[in-house]
Amino acid sequence: MSQPFELPDFYMPYPARLNPHLEVAREESRLWAREFGMLEGSGIWDEADLDAHDYALLCAYTHPDCDGPELTLITEWYIWVFFFDDHFLELYKRTHDRRGGKEHLDRLPAFMPMDLAAGTPEPANPVEAGLADLWARSVPTMSMAWRARFAESTANLLNESLWELSNINARRVPNPVEYIEMRRKVGGAPWSAGLVEHAARAEVPAEVAGSRPLQVLRDSFADGVHLRNDLFSYQRETEDEGELANGVLVLETFLKCTTQEAADAVNDLLTSRLQQFEHTALTELTPLFAEKGLDPESCAKVVAYVKGLQDWQSGGHEWHMRSSRYMNKKAATSAFGMSAANIRAMVSRLRGFTHTPYERVGPSRIPDLYMPFTTTLSPHLNAARRNVVEWAGRMGFLHPQPGVWNEAKLIDYDLPLCAAGIHPDASPEELDLSSGWLTWGTYADDLYPVAYGRTRDLAGAKACNDRLRMFMPTKQETAVAIPVTALERGLADLWARTAGSMTVSAREKFRAGIEEMLDSWLWELANQIGNRIPDPVDYVEMRRKTFGSELTMSLSRLAHGRQVPPDIYESGPMRSLENAAMDYAALLNDVFSYQKEIEFEGEVHNGILVVQNFFQCDYPTALSIVTDLMASRMRQFQHVADHELPILYEDADLSPAERTTLDRYVVELQHWLAGILNWHHGCNRYKESDLFRHHTPRTPAPRKPNLGPTGLGTSAARLLSTTHPTSPQ
Repeated sequence: MSQPFELPDFYMPYPARLNPHLEVAREESRLWAREFGMLEGSGIWDEADLDAHDYALLCAYTHPDCDGPELTLITEWYIWVFFFDDHFLELYKRTHDRRGGKEHLDRLPAFMPMDLAAGTPEPANPVEAGLADLWARSVPTMSMAWRARFAESTANLLNESLWELSNINARRVPNPVEYIEMRRKVGGAPWSAGLVEHAARAEVPAEVAGSRPLQVLRDSFADGVHLRNDLFSYQRETEDEGELANGVLVLETFLKCTTQEAADAVNDLLTSRLQQFEHTALTELTPLFAEKGLDPESCAKVVAYVKGLQDWQSGGHEWHMRSSRYMNKKAATSAFGMSAANIRAMVSRLRGFTHTPYERVGPSRIPDLYMPFTTTLSPHLNAARRNVVEWAGRMGFLHPQPGVWNEAKLIDYDLPLCAAGIHPDASPEELDLSSGWLTWGTYADDLYPVAYGRTRDLAGAKACNDRLRMFMPTKQETAVAIPVTALERGLADLWARTAGSMTVSAREKFRAGIEEMLDSWLWELANQIGNRIPDPVDYVEMRRKTFGSELTMSLSRLAHGRQVPPDIYESGPMRSLENAAMDYAALLNDVFSYQKEIEFEGEVHNGILVVQNFFQCDYPTALSIVTDLMASRMRQFQHVADHELPILYEDADLSPAERTTLDRYVVELQHWLAGILNWHHGCNRYKESDLFRHHTPRTPAPRKPNLGPTGLGTSAARLLSTTHPTSPQ
């Protein structure tokens, strides 16, 4: 059978190394698999299958430095997880038996007790028996925090198999953003990262485990592992398993391109994610250590963990090149092939730092955008318009220092128009409050680049954020500082009016959403100071936070949070629904604000610019890709609402009242989406005439020369930079 595409040259900056205990791990893990019923008689594998797959070789490459017993344990974990995957395929995916699959998955968490003394049920199949054994042998040396993280990633890996099964049943190819998110759970790389902590004796300290740098390292590691696997497993998954969750197929469908072009695009994205990993490790860990005050031992554990993730990437690639499980004929293994890939990656990395700010790009082109929902406007709009101008003046937003806004700008920006569409049924007081939050967030978004970006004052921005946290107390008795700036006065006033009637837990959740937005602005400033166009995946995920989506959406969610179990809002379908809405709204803003941000503000945070940089294409092509993605995210929103939420209601056995509450929340999100689009069309913030009235045009900096390498032997890099393909359409 011929290969559907030629494997590309892979960027691989770290050499693979082999653990010397490979043979012992092979033999002992084979005996373990037989003991737990995974070979002859299982109906899934026999010994020849296990030997051909050679998971011991995978683990010896991905964990080259651990001792023999640890390598055997890690190998048995991988045998178990691959057996689970094939077992689930044969029993539930091929038969499209979603009910049976759910019953099987619902039993598995019982075999991962936090306290081993609690015991486990009697195993009914090899998957349950193997999990119980491995869990009991792995957790005694690890903290409760690690156990909880690893149990969660294991459950995600198992449970999200239902998502794959639902897509197979619907014959539905996911969109790129949805795919990246769900593949992290289904693909199991976060689970692999947990085993890296175990194997390297490098448990990540709890103080930093949930921080942005560690989360980005886990996510970019996961994306690298999964995208690489997608390239090698495309033929097996699409031709044998009927699988639709494969990155090559996803881009092939989304970009409407050939399989080879899609494979090359996946490889470019893989390279970008590896570079995101490197950038985060080099630039964000040291400041994190200082901020959290980590001791040297804790810092060393994090560094060892990062090294373990790097070893996994290079070792995983080497195993894919050798395993019979995958398509690996004609793969580029020569030194020249790897060198060409690394040169191309270097050119791509340089390109992300050489953007010329303030280039003439306008006016922004606004195509017909897919919007299936409508909204009405609150009858209290005109009153809210008057009230927000008075409130903003009282808070100090219109003061000549720092000179970001004046009354004419505020009236033109018309934030109450947005609030009136988002909350058409709001009372006058509720509409004033929503208008105030939108005004405060927009003012802050305009202030930070001026006050801290142009002056490269990241420390000042962080100090500002630290003070803002003081005005969001979660306990009534907590004393509040005296605000001294317009931003602080506005937040203190809005917080008191919003959080007063909330429970402590609701306040904590609401505050967390605001803090995420504040911290995301520091990420934007760091990129602005470094003139760095973000990686596309990092951009989309951070854009949800920089846009303030969580803040404005949570105003609706908090109103009925007590009526619905909290874990429902954290479920896969609900997060998928909200993320799809967030992405549509944020990219919508990017379409309208392209000229404002690129030409008048010298920004690097715009989805169209990110696509232009990644695909090396022009503005119209990038705009087309972004609007296609918007439409895809909107259809994802509709798909989840129509097909996944009813299943969630059944699985969670929600009451009729709870179902009605969530159905109403879906309608509120529909208003949120339609209201934001209506505001972009109706406000005077983004049109070229508005921009010349509100901003002083900046002269573009002289175009920088090509910063690719020069000198003897570097012509290949210049050739690659000039022949990089445009968008594969």
